[in-house]
Amino acid sequence: MTGNHLNLTQVEAFARQAHATRTDKAGRPYAEHLAAVAEGVRVRGGSDRQIAAAWLHDAIEDDALSARWLAEAALPQEVKDMVLAVTKRPGEELSAYTARILATPGALLIKEADLAHNADPARLAVLDEPTRARLTAKYAQVRALLGLAGGESPADRKDSANP
Repeated sequence: MTGNHLNLTQVEAFARQAHATRTDKAGRPYAEHLAAVAEGVRVRGGSDRQIAAAWLHDAIEDDALSARWLAEAALPQEVKDMVLAVTKRPGEELSAYTARILATPGALLIKEADLAHNADPARLAVLDEPTRARLTAKYAQVRALLGLAGGESPADRKDSANP
């Protein structure tokens, strides 16, 4: 990212601050998830813009930052588009959500890294069995709708737009 846009360090700081009081389902600081998704995008060959969007991928959906903040933020439109693409809307059908991700350049890699971290067996292991089973099925369904093969490690898959 160049020009008058926020750099990755600034985007990370905004994301960490926005989620500072949140924890994940296992009670861990939510920023750990954001960092893991950003790193997952990086190791898959993602661009700085995709990494920035990874830091912000849950900000709007979780009301950590407002849609207005995103619209006015000093970010390239491409970053904003990717964040909005991976933001699930209330009541939205899964098919519409995944179609938007597939239609938005760069967004699939962010969602792939998000799903990989969400479905990490070590992360799921701390959850109760019904929750673990429900989430495992949900993540598998989303992966299937997105055409993502299961079981790939980050190093096994590179973003075709960034070989």
